[in-house]
Amino acid sequence: MLEILNNINQYLYHKIEESDPILLELEAYAKEHKVPIITKEVAEYLKMMLQIKKCHNALEIGTAIGYSGIYIARQITGQLTTIEIDEERFEEAKVNFKKADISNVVQILGDATEKIKEIQENFDFIFIDASKGQYQKFFEDSYPKLNQGGLIFIDNILFRGYVCEENYPKRFKTLVKKLDEFISYLYKNHNFVLLPFGDGIGIVHKSK
Repeated sequence: MLEILNNINQYLYHKIEESDPILLELEAYAKEHKVPIITKEVAEYLKMMLQIKKCHNALEIGTAIGYSGIYIARQITGQLTTIEIDEERFEEAKVNFKKADISNVVQILGDATEKIKEIQENFDFIFIDASKGQYQKFFEDSYPKLNQGGLIFIDNILFRGYVCEENYPKRFKTLVKKLDEFISYLYKNHNFVLLPFGDGIGIVHKSK
């Protein structure tokens, strides 16, 4: 099954043609420097979801070099607030947002487990793509800030497919267990769907 999904992801990867020079530059940089960014098929889905929902303000947990933030900021009518714990990545993202002519972004440097609680605004869209071991805490801290009818988009929730497998490097045992428990929690307590492309996408809709 995983082999089939990998083949589908590869098919999508080669079908999607990015023409934006800034995004192409960031894709090349991320590949060279092994910076994790969203895959092309996830980026396309993210963009489509934002267009359909017509979101105003958005929160991103895990800026990295600003790749996904550029996608989000371009599709919303209001402001993107984005949090990054790594100072070097924070500064790289600042440069990249400027290159991409993104002005509707507020960057926060620090640990999202602390910084989310300090944010006073509410959001129509929340994107989570940071430390996998903290996913449930990120979710629980940010969910109260999600507006009615809003979406939370969780990337890499299947973590290299390990959550679906019995055999994987044992050093990831605790992390995989946490993600598996998080997925169970989401199914039991929220309006949640898991989509098996990219590295697994979780979508939560705040319907009530």
